[in-house]
Amino acid sequence: MDYVIVGGGSAGCVLAARLSEDPAVQVTLLEAGPPDRSVLIHCPAGLGVMASAPSSRLAHNWALATVPQPGLNGRRGYQPRGKVLGGSSSINAMIYTRGVPQDYDAWAAEGNAGWGWHDVLPFFKRAEHNERGADAFHGADGPLNVMDLCDPNPFSRAFVEAGMQAGYRHNTDFNGASQEGVGLYQVTHRRGERFSAAKAYLTPNLGRPNLRVVTGAHATRVLLERGRAVGVAYVQHGREHTVRAGREVILSAGALLSPQLLMLSGIGPASHLRQHGIAVAHDLPGVGAHLHDHPDVVQVWDANHAYDLFGLSLRGGWRVAGAIRQWRRERRGLLTTNFAEAGGFIKSDAAEPVPDLQLHFVVGKLVNHGRDTVFGHGFSCHVCVLRPRSRGSLRLASSDPLAPPLIDPAFLQDDDDTRRLVAGFRLMRELLNRPALARRGGVERSAALRSDTEIEGFVRQHADTIYHPVGTCRMGHGVLDVVDDHLRVHGLEGLRVVDASAMPAIVGGNTNAPVIMMAEKAAALMRAGG
Repeated sequence: MDYVIVGGGSAGCVLAARLSEDPAVQVTLLEAGPPDRSVLIHCPAGLGVMASAPSSRLAHNWALATVPQPGLNGRRGYQPRGKVLGGSSSINAMIYTRGVPQDYDAWAAEGNAGWGWHDVLPFFKRAEHNERGADAFHGADGPLNVMDLCDPNPFSRAFVEAGMQAGYRHNTDFNGASQEGVGLYQVTHRRGERFSAAKAYLTPNLGRPNLRVVTGAHATRVLLERGRAVGVAYVQHGREHTVRAGREVILSAGALLSPQLLMLSGIGPASHLRQHGIAVAHDLPGVGAHLHDHPDVVQVWDANHAYDLFGLSLRGGWRVAGAIRQWRRERRGLLTTNFAEAGGFIKSDAAEPVPDLQLHFVVGKLVNHGRDTVFGHGFSCHVCVLRPRSRGSLRLASSDPLAPPLIDPAFLQDDDDTRRLVAGFRLMRELLNRPALARRGGVERSAALRSDTEIEGFVRQHADTIYHPVGTCRMGHGVLDVVDDHLRVHGLEGLRVVDASAMPAIVGGNTNAPVIMMAEKAAALMRAGG
């Protein structure tokens, strides 16, 4: 094999497809999970089960957890990640956003040449097939289908109207000239189905003779010889196997599992590796550092007679049964929802140069990531801090490669994150109380909270991830950076990390589209010999 890719998620699928375009190159892709055959993946509304179900019930979700978080009153956060071809793009809410140009210009300003906005925009466009057509910001010839929702919920349109009543502009394209405002999200759907990175990049190319995809393959270590990565060991069906790489090994297992695999391979902070009896192959102290994520909190509103919304009731059950039949026949209707249909990018203070908060409006009552049973109908809204200052870490729990790592995103460690989240909670409440939504009925469950102290208490008791961990194999040239601006691991040959772990800092929006962009750029660099 020329290339061995670990992780069949968003980045891995892109790399496998792009690198195997050269018929002279042999590519192996290793994925710990199964093929993406479940109807719950392909039916957009299936995410309500996929993202909340533990891996013991559905083998498509790692269903990880954080260590106790002091900023969250000692609670353990939930960390769902895709364990299936397509990775988290097979279980996520399918929202297509990129952040703002300033995010990428900041990467470049830190010394990461080639990662400024004008450098990365062509790779966003190369990936994208936007059904609205091509323009200065969008592509129409790429593999990844991006479209408007087939059948938006009436409450989602009411949310947008309420946002306009609250003084926010109606934004029809969060990835266009300006991000600020409220609107309906574009999604990675096609013809009423989820269009994951696997469906976009991998499925059309599975017949290539130079592309080998191995599922159920849990990578356990990178094989090193004289300072060079030469292959990967993995476990499949209880037996260990190895696959050699003549050119490169590429880790695309995500911000939580790529650094774990590096450390299991003896690449990471020497003292930490020795604590677990792992021989140090390459002392790289930044591996697992700088973990961060968008801290997020949800308001839930009861609206028990609003049957347009999802909810547990007899009438709601009949409606879903009918929607199942419609989706099977037409690929339209209620089940084409991504639940978080609408949202916005707003500022906690007018003086902010770009939006620092994001809203996700959900057409159902979302409690504890959808894992808690909640009867009746209603809606929810998330608010998250887009550029948190808190930084945590990813560490090994043991030398057992099948054991989950210790995940510490350090949520609300920095008081600035808490201040912004409290301000966002107030702004979100103000929007949701506007007439466009108020006239449809609904009672906020947290309405009794009024003072900043009360709201902060609620935030600390209920906040968690919005599913965007990044930064644990940070790109840069400092002492605690792990990869260079070609995503090559510092101090080793033949080894790259291409996924959200390489982001120097989180972007101001959902992270799936940026990861796909990063993989497109990495593939181009590799094919050019860089």
